[in-house]
Amino acid sequence: MDPVIIVGAGPVGLTLALALARQEVPSVVLDEGPGKEEQRPARTVVLREDTAALVERLTGSPLSETGLRWAGWRSMRRKQVMGEIRFGQEGSEDVERPGRAVGPAGADVPGAAESFGAPLHLAQHTLTAALRGAIAGERLVKIATNSRLDSVEQETSGITAHTRGPKGTWWRGSYLVGCDGPRSTVRKLQDIRFPGRTAVERHAVAALRTELPWPGEALLHRMPPWRTSGPWAGEVTARPLPDSVWRLDWLLPPGKDLVTPDLLVARIRETLGGWSGGSTPPYELLDTGVHTVHHRLARRWRSGRVFLAGDAAHLLGALGAQGLDEGLRDADNLAWKLALAWHHGPHEALLDSYQAERRAVVAGRLRAADQTLPLLRGGGGLRSYVPGSARGHDTLLTDGHLGRGPLGAPGAYADSPLAPPYAESEIPVDTTPGAPVVDVRVTAEDGSFVPLRERLGRGVLLVVLIAPGTGVWERKHWVTAGIMPRLAAAVTALPHPAELLVAESYPGAAAHTVLLVRPDGHLVTALSGVRPADLYAAAEATLGGPAKTEATAEATASTG
Repeated sequence: MDPVIIVGAGPVGLTLALALARQEVPSVVLDEGPGKEEQRPARTVVLREDTAALVERLTGSPLSETGLRWAGWRSMRRKQVMGEIRFGQEGSEDVERPGRAVGPAGADVPGAAESFGAPLHLAQHTLTAALRGAIAGERLVKIATNSRLDSVEQETSGITAHTRGPKGTWWRGSYLVGCDGPRSTVRKLQDIRFPGRTAVERHAVAALRTELPWPGEALLHRMPPWRTSGPWAGEVTARPLPDSVWRLDWLLPPGKDLVTPDLLVARIRETLGGWSGGSTPPYELLDTGVHTVHHRLARRWRSGRVFLAGDAAHLLGALGAQGLDEGLRDADNLAWKLALAWHHGPHEALLDSYQAERRAVVAGRLRAADQTLPLLRGGGGLRSYVPGSARGHDTLLTDGHLGRGPLGAPGAYADSPLAPPYAESEIPVDTTPGAPVVDVRVTAEDGSFVPLRERLGRGVLLVVLIAPGTGVWERKHWVTAGIMPRLAAAVTALPHPAELLVAESYPGAAAHTVLLVRPDGHLVTALSGVRPADLYAAAEATLGGPAKTEATAEATASTG
């Protein structure tokens, strides 16, 4: 079968190529550039716990070698510290001021988790280099440089793409995924609209090397006391990088006022001096820029055998949120579905679920940001005098920057078309169906103890039995005891390959609870004990229902 064609060699496209390769699916990455990304220290990304784990799993190397996990987070307003968070050595959160996940209007979000890992901050070119380094040794991925897409033709049996370059080339593929950014050629060729809002936020950005009073901690400072008027008076963030490098962002007022070098240097000196007690510490300016945030959402994410992912499908990033997080989650969601279709034939309902799941999550994120922006950026009014409103605003911004709440937490596919039918054996756990599972320690089939996340991304379903006490004894002592043989037989009979894992505990789960987990780490269902029929039905639903015949699938593709 022909490879998957991936248009765009940014972090999302490269991540998708690696994710497909881990599931034995070949791909061709069309890179319109020369194969190297410009080194821009001021162009950085912040990865949350789940997306950092995804990239580390695919590259096989810890990103902490090239990035920095924040030691803490603090929020200030004028001279007052509104909140502080310390992250533990393993990235878990130790909250000094108990935070709460809040909705757009400041209301508590029921069931929201209160423990989050430390964000990982790194320059985008180092992330891209790590992905390219992993691809260099991957036999199933080919990168074609200096290849700019200019046409796409679909057929029921595959797809043909043409690229301009030193030598015009025709490429034959099974599917095509546009990861080619905000000005996506793929999206335009498919005549997909991209409505939204332009310039919802603008920031002046500087990357510099210096020493600040809180090494390794990120800071959000609203209304700093050393400047009480002027266009840059409202908000500045400082986010640490390795080697004493910091990225500073100043929120700019609406409009298109130029940020001159002299003005930026003046703000740098003023800000560093304000944080350091009055005198500006020595610093080395490495890079500058202006970061403009747009909010846009493509009308469709699938057109037959063509898909959109990352910035080609959506733009977001206001209030500290990270658009790349959602792009990497797009790749994780789409990879296992394309792999299943590539290996076993078209599963139209499964492929359709990519748009249904991911577009709904991003639309919800944009909705939350659009509802929150007037509260935080509206300026003045009666709301400014309401007691406690400033603390609520800082909590909302903290949620966005740390990847929690409706502004930043990993989305749950609560209304997924892949949700299984109700079963009487279904029981509640702390993770709701459709949400990402907690990364507990599990015993693998070879007897090794591994984090649950390490078993993801291989195209197989995961069945996790909660069995207290199994971590004390070697696997050989309990693998043939109790309900294990019956559960193992049920797993073998599933309609798709699955791996049986055992965990001593899981939040909210009683002993002998059986969890069914998708290849991308989202919970399908939790069952009370071994229920082969219910487990089979849930697995079948996760795959999009019974596989269609080839003739039916081709008829569906031709009408799509």
